[in-house]
Amino acid sequence: MDYSEKAAEYLMRAFGEKTDSISVTDPEFYSFFTNFAFGEVPSDSTLDEKTRHICILAVLLGCGGCDEFERMLSAALACGVTAAEARETVYQAAAYLGIGRVRPFFEKMNKVFCSIGLKLPLEDEGTTTPATRLEEGNKAQIEIFGEGMREFWKNAPADRANINMWLADNCFGDYYTRGALGYRQRELITFCFLYAQGGCEPQLASHIKGNLSVGNDRETLIQVVLQCVPYIGYPRSLNALSAIDSATKD
Repeated sequence: MDYSEKAAEYLMRAFGEKTDSISVTDPEFYSFFTNFAFGEVPSDSTLDEKTRHICILAVLLGCGGCDEFERMLSAALACGVTAAEARETVYQAAAYLGIGRVRPFFEKMNKVFCSIGLKLPLEDEGTTTPATRLEEGNKAQIEIFGEGMREFWKNAPADRANINMWLADNCFGDYYTRGALGYRQRELITFCFLYAQGGCEPQLASHIKGNLSVGNDRETLIQVVLQCVPYIGYPRSLNALSAIDSATKD
């Protein structure tokens, strides 16, 4: 097939001699898609390769792209993403997508891990206990979003107090405090989960600001969206760019 030099180099590095079934049944499509996704798009990337691949995995989780996730997980591991980093991306997705959508990704992930000889389960990455998760989760919220988050559930209406506390002890205490990924990476993948699933504009705006506060600047967020266009498509990518513009216009 007629691949650009950059696309051909990536195919060999990421997939080796593995053959994509689409390349056999639909070679014309596979040729122009490959040149775009693996050649043209990454040629303009300012992201490091690890970050780029972690974000691709996150948008595939967000959009429910389970089969493509399996393929791109193999590529990500070949291109420097560690198994622990990939696993944390799947784990954190449960907080933003729900286990109903994330469970199939566990099967795909563990299938890939076993195929490269990893012994399961991987080492634990948790850093909190049932007694500390609320306090540590709230600390993470404060570090990312500021002092206004300190024990913010205490001032919530009675019928919202539980979910506000769960955001602290579960979403942040159980997930954000884990090892393998830092706050900058966790906010980036959260951004990806939110814009890839769509319909989460208030939360997306909040986490764009969260990204800015932990050092992921506007250009980084734009680059993430651009690099993930082949995996999420144009409509939600354009929506994400508009959300970035709105959140950073001041």
